[in-house]
Amino acid sequence: MPNDAEAAENEGGSDIRVVLGLGNPGEKYVDTRHNVGFKVLDEMARRRGTGLDTDRCRSKVAEVEIPDGGVALLAAPQTFMNRSGYAARCLTELHGIAPEQVLVVYDEVHLPLGTLRLRPKGSPGGHRGMESVLESLGTGGVPRLRVGVGGEDGPPAGEDLVSFVLDRFATAEMPSVERLVRRAADACEAWLVGGAEPAMQKFNGPLPDAE
Repeated sequence: MPNDAEAAENEGGSDIRVVLGLGNPGEKYVDTRHNVGFKVLDEMARRRGTGLDTDRCRSKVAEVEIPDGGVALLAAPQTFMNRSGYAARCLTELHGIAPEQVLVVYDEVHLPLGTLRLRPKGSPGGHRGMESVLESLGTGGVPRLRVGVGGEDGPPAGEDLVSFVLDRFATAEMPSVERLVRRAADACEAWLVGGAEPAMQKFNGPLPDAE
């Protein structure tokens, strides 16, 4: 965690907002369902011609401007999914950020592929990464964007569920995945500018039919 000097240096940085995308580090997990949070961050960074190439709070971070003149940190924890809370707590303490200024983006196997659900608060719903974040921040009042990665027949049970989320998307799913990632990035941008309510009204629901 940040030391006292770091906290003092960054006091007053509460206008900063964080988009925390969850996933697992390493080539083994690239393009898996569990790493869709990373893909959304990459898309947001790509739009600004940058990448998540700064090491901060055991995360890969990009500091970007947002349309209202503020600053957002795009952060991908590198501590593996079930320890994602370390990055959330470290970043909030380092920059003087309240939990409601952090949007957590993560996969949701219980939602069909393409569906988005943004909420300003709630329970972790069984997701180990979100559970770690809420435990570390000590509150359920953390905004979250659940990105549906489930199959047409619903999620498998038991060990098959673990294998499912750690597996890569099927080739036939990739066009929908690419559209989903772009739409999720749009939802994050809307949250950064206008907060949860407008973003929820516009983006919650299934992926619209392709034009």
